[in-house]
Order: sequence, then C-alpha cells, then structure tokens
Amino acid sequence: MSNEVLLMPANEIEKVKAHYLKYKIERSAPGVVFAAKLSDTAITIYKSGKVMFQGNGASREAALWNGGTSSTTTTVKSPLTKGDTLPEHFELQSVVGSDETGTGDYFGPITVAACFVPAHQVELVKELGVKDSKMLTDELMRRIAPDLMKTLTHSVLVLKNEKYNEIQGRGWSQGKIKAMMHNQALKHVLKKMEPEKPSFILIDQFAERGIYYNHIKMEKEIIRENVLFSTKAEQLHVSVAAASIIARYAFLKEMDRLTEIAKTAIPKGASAKVDEIAAKIYLKHGEEFLKSITKWHFANTQKAMKLVQKRKF
Repeated sequence: MSNEVLLMPANEIEKVKAHYLKYKIERSAPGVVFAAKLSDTAITIYKSGKVMFQGNGASREAALWNGGTSSTTTTVKSPLTKGDTLPEHFELQSVVGSDETGTGDYFGPITVAACFVPAHQVELVKELGVKDSKMLTDELMRRIAPDLMKTLTHSVLVLKNEKYNEIQGRGWSQGKIKAMMHNQALKHVLKKMEPEKPSFILIDQFAERGIYYNHIKMEKEIIRENVLFSTKAEQLHVSVAAASIIARYAFLKEMDRLTEIAKTAIPKGASAKVDEIAAKIYLKHGEEFLKSITKWHFANTQKAMKLVQKRKF
C-alpha cells in the first residue's frame, strides 16, 4: 500500500474537499477535518494542511493536486544509529515499536510500552504531536499520551520499586529486566491485534540481538518474527516515538504518586539533589519507606546515608 502526503494551502484544500465530497466518510480521529474513500484510495485532510492519499491509487490521486508540496520522504539511518538495516520506506509501514524509561532514575519505576501504528495512522500520529520524546517536555507528553492511548493499540508495563528491588536482589541485571518487560509488552500488543499482524517490530536497542534473546531464553513465548533492533529508534518510526511517550507518561504518573505519599517533591535522575531528597525522606520516613520508592542498589543510597550521618544538606 502506497502513501502520498501533500502540504496544501487553505484554498486548495477547499477544492480537494469539493472534489471528493460525494465520497465523504465520517472519521472522528483527532486532527482530521475531512475524509473520503474511493474504491482504491483513502483521502484524509488534517488541520495542519496535510492531505494524505493512501492505497493503490494514491499516486494517481495525489497527481491531481501536484501544486502541493510533497512531504513524503524516506528515512535514512544516521551514521550514529546502530542496529539492523531497515527496509526501504520503513517509516511508512505498519510497525509495533517498543521503548522504556526510568532506568537511570533513582526514584520511581521502570516503565516499558509497546505501541502499534498501522500505515494508515502514521500521519495521524504525527498530527497528534508525536516526535522523538527527547524533543518533548514532560508536560507536553502528559497532554499527548492520553490521545495516543485512546487511538492506538498499546501495552504499558510499570515495574514498581518494591518488585524491582526484589528481582534485582536475586541477581537480575537491568538488561534482563528490560528484555523481559519488552517481550511481555510486545506479547500483549500482538494479542490485542489478532488476527492482524504488523509488517515489523522495532525495539529501541539497549542490547545486541544475541544478548537480548539470551536474557529471555527461559520465557515460554518469545517474540522473534520480523523483529528489528536499532538505537535511536524513536527517530526511525513513529511507533517507537509513541511508545516512548506512553512509557514516560506512565513513569510520570507513578512519580506523582510517590510525591504524594512522600509528602515532598520527588526529583528525577540520579543527581546530588536526588541524594539530598533521599536523605530527607530517610530521616522523615525511615529506611524501609525510602527503599520502597527507590532503586536501592544505586550509588545514591550510600551517598544519601553519608549525608544523613553528616547532616549536610
């Protein structure tokens, strides 16, 4: 299935609407202002002025409006991106992407999300504001995530600190923990999608393929079919970018909960400020409480204990 996207001025868009008026269909998706369906082509107009033609007749219909500026491009992997070589026009295909967050934060959980973006929703997801999550603020992701979760088939897993500390204490590395969570989230999404299947699965690479699968080798069900790995994957397909935003949203919600029960603002990351807050929480609530909201094996624990002893914060 081919896709063509044109960026058109308002007067031209009105002509497009008039031309396809008798083929108009109702679509309530966010950002969509008009939609029509021919026998071999779907036409969708977005608030941003983009007009997407999708289907076997996409090129034919788009050619009728060649005064527009085509925004269809082929993603070229950056030399800084490591991992599998992606198929041509990968960014336009139907993909399940997965990503995680919270692994470097002393306070709060690890969250992993997997998200399916079919080819016909790629442009819609962009309209919802999805881009590399590193380019978005937490507040913007809080606003975007609910719409994504309503629109897209997804799964999000939250590993709270109590469980994290338990399995880490049994010898599980963060790599193993993340691999298990990615595999589980992917299983959930693929189950929800049945009988539909994605063209590919793209995992934001945190370990090489062999190491990843070694981590989950004892699992009963391991997702292997059409799986690709790449670093900076959120730049390569919107499914990973959407998964990253959903994972971050889940992380932020859990951090909100921890802030409420600790009665103090819980900082992100693993900085000296984090050490100071950890020391204050230790003095106010005790060791067991602090352990229940942190990744206890981090060096921040010992740093906080030194601050407690010296009372220098």
